[in-house]
Amino acid sequence: MAAQYSIEGTTAKGIAASVERAVADGGLGPGDALPPVRRLADDLGVSAGTVATAYKELRRRGVVVTRGRGGTVVAAAPAVASRRPPKVPEGLRDLAGGHPDPAFLPDLVPPARLSPGARSHRSAPRLPELEQAVRAWIGDEGVPVEHVTFAHGALDCVARLLSTELRPGDAVAMEDPGYHHLLDLVQALGLRSVAVAVDDEGMRPEALGAALRAGARAVVSSPRAQNPYGGCFSAGRRDALVDVLRDSPEVLVIENDHASDISGAPLNSLTAGGLSRWAHVRTVTKYLGTDLRWAAAACDPTTLARHDGRLLLTSGWISHLLQRTVLGLMTDRDTMAQVGRARTAYGERRAALVAALDSHGVDAHGVSGMNVWVPVRDESAVVNGLRSRGWWVAAGARFRIASGPGVRITTAELEPTEAGRLASDFAAVLGESEATYGG
Repeated sequence: MAAQYSIEGTTAKGIAASVERAVADGGLGPGDALPPVRRLADDLGVSAGTVATAYKELRRRGVVVTRGRGGTVVAAAPAVASRRPPKVPEGLRDLAGGHPDPAFLPDLVPPARLSPGARSHRSAPRLPELEQAVRAWIGDEGVPVEHVTFAHGALDCVARLLSTELRPGDAVAMEDPGYHHLLDLVQALGLRSVAVAVDDEGMRPEALGAALRAGARAVVSSPRAQNPYGGCFSAGRRDALVDVLRDSPEVLVIENDHASDISGAPLNSLTAGGLSRWAHVRTVTKYLGTDLRWAAAACDPTTLARHDGRLLLTSGWISHLLQRTVLGLMTDRDTMAQVGRARTAYGERRAALVAALDSHGVDAHGVSGMNVWVPVRDESAVVNGLRSRGWWVAAGARFRIASGPGVRITTAELEPTEAGRLASDFAAVLGESEATYGG
């Protein structure tokens, strides 16, 4: 068995490194089983404790997962082999990427004056002008803004928040279906995802309650433009979720408001509910530029201190050049007018596809944001069927934990005049797959 997997080593560190190399090189793929502890120990001539320690380290770093009697297997998205979407075949219309329409992104022009010389900004990591703009940007929608901070993008911020709050093996309540990069991140940190079902109003309160009873120590949710389902919190849903969360005051609640200004929906934030531990995270990559790896967060004071303490020990601060670029765009009247046009266009494009699918009897979800989620019976059949008709959409497998199959369609560049043809092709593909699988 050891020879089959090319696992070597006489120490726990050596064995773990051998497995990690095999995963990184592709010799071991997602779902592949590792030998049982005692069998590998016999093959390598080491103690069972040595192999167990190696497997524990691999689990901690998100390379493998343990499935009880199913043994230890390579993780679906191992941290050493980042899962990326498949390459778009030539000649197909790409509706799978989740990217904004480049026509609505402003030109990125660095500030005229760069920071002179080599100096540290650790004592003043945030530009006061940008901090003031962020307080207005987030606070105007009801989020408490007494404590704000910056990060290198939303994922960077969420990773730092989770890693300072939790330990490997802890559980995190995650939307299902949910944003695949967040699902992969939780796994890479050695944490466990607990599925929370969503609908058009976001997380479902009864599902969140079940996740908290199952031991979740943190919650990651999207108040609007939920990816991939497109849901957004109504005021009533927000209040119901807050009622559930009040019974678990020690749980950290992270809101990922990644598409705030172009979501096409008002913000009903959980942070307005008087929670003890919370963070509201926003980025600008979807509407000011995908290269602007910057995010802002409003937090409770404890969460802010933990985040900034870890940031101080790593990069120290967010580039002031980057901060000035963001500030310039956020305060430019023409740029913000363009953001408004993008918000209107994205809403029209998303609604046009949902309506066109509905006219063909196809159930679809997308009340905010840039994506539409369509439940299907067989993801591969739909993806391949649409491919044969010139469309490229995202299979839902990488977005799901326990929810049913579906596909995600990014509508950011899909003109309303094209929605009818896509919906007609989609309905035809569904009909073909139903005939294949006996209705």
